[in-house]
Amino acid sequence: MTFYDYKQKWDWDKMTAFIEGATPADVERVLAKGVNVGPEDFAVLVSPASGYLEEMARMSAEATRRRFGRTMQIYTPLYISNFCTNHCIYCGFNCKNNIGRVTLTQEQIAEEARAIQSGGHPFKHILLVTGESPKHAGVDYMAESIDTVSRYFEQTSIEVQPLDEADYARLIEHGLHTVCVYQETYNEKRYPLYHPAGRKRDYRYRLETPDRMGAAGIYKVGVGNLIGLENWRTDAFFTALHIHYIQNRYWRTKCSISFPRLRPFVGEGFQPNYPTTERDLLQLITAYRLLSEDLEISLSTRESPRFRDNVVELGVTTMSAGSKTAPGGYSDWDKNKELEQFSVNDDRPVDKVVEAIRAHDFEVVWKDWDLSLNRNTFEAYGHKAL
Repeated sequence: MTFYDYKQKWDWDKMTAFIEGATPADVERVLAKGVNVGPEDFAVLVSPASGYLEEMARMSAEATRRRFGRTMQIYTPLYISNFCTNHCIYCGFNCKNNIGRVTLTQEQIAEEARAIQSGGHPFKHILLVTGESPKHAGVDYMAESIDTVSRYFEQTSIEVQPLDEADYARLIEHGLHTVCVYQETYNEKRYPLYHPAGRKRDYRYRLETPDRMGAAGIYKVGVGNLIGLENWRTDAFFTALHIHYIQNRYWRTKCSISFPRLRPFVGEGFQPNYPTTERDLLQLITAYRLLSEDLEISLSTRESPRFRDNVVELGVTTMSAGSKTAPGGYSDWDKNKELEQFSVNDDRPVDKVVEAIRAHDFEVVWKDWDLSLNRNTFEAYGHKAL
């Protein structure tokens, strides 16, 4: 059984109706349970009836401090290729967009790594990002790239095209730490509308990617949906269901959630079908924390400085800083800005982001925490093998 099989128990339209039909009494019932609630309880927390944001934020903050303390992990993404064979209508990298394309050489990757380190910030965790083009950024290239950045950073994550289990196992041997893969939307019927061409059109293969990661022994799996494509409440439920499944089926593998919201990009000018507000995003953050005390919650520079500063204490555990979303962006931003995937919102220097975090009396950490679950902890949190 994979998550695709497991997911068949829940119907998109029925879950949408369930979420829309939740009442304030339902929300109070769920909040009385505390932390580590089930996916259907999570659905209630992200419903329109959940006018209890202050209570959710308080509970989320307390749960986060219990598990992670007053710490915030900082990382930065390193884009190394923007070639892509997919036609994702919402993305600046899609193959139909007439933009400059580049795949960095290993020396150029090293130059980017040195540029990141030259700011005097002790980044120890790097996220390598590519478009989805096996020809230009395949497994061999990723293995070599991980070797290259390992000379400068202690931990390497990737956000690339979905791979087979054997490929993940191979990259682990080169030091791969974490893999992020976003389903974009869990609405299987409408998924092809956003992915009219390319390998990404294969909904099931992409959906089962975390299964292949877990089977290969990846240390941490990062999931999420692109907020704005479909009903954000229903997509959040299925994302929570996916997290619940991963935590129970592959309990030795850690799990994280990110919140990619649509940002301006070069190309077709796609606009969100379901716009979300910052209040909606805060509701999501706190609901995910109540879903799982162990879950790592990441907030990128897609969001505004004001919002990021305000949620430091409310459930987030990881933030990016100083991000450039174009290959070659750190060593020569003026030249390579036109290659970016999307424009960032929080463009403050790393120093300013760190300063804002420390203003909340938080410690900044530069690599992943060692919070691996053991079997006793796993059972104490009520997880059951699927």
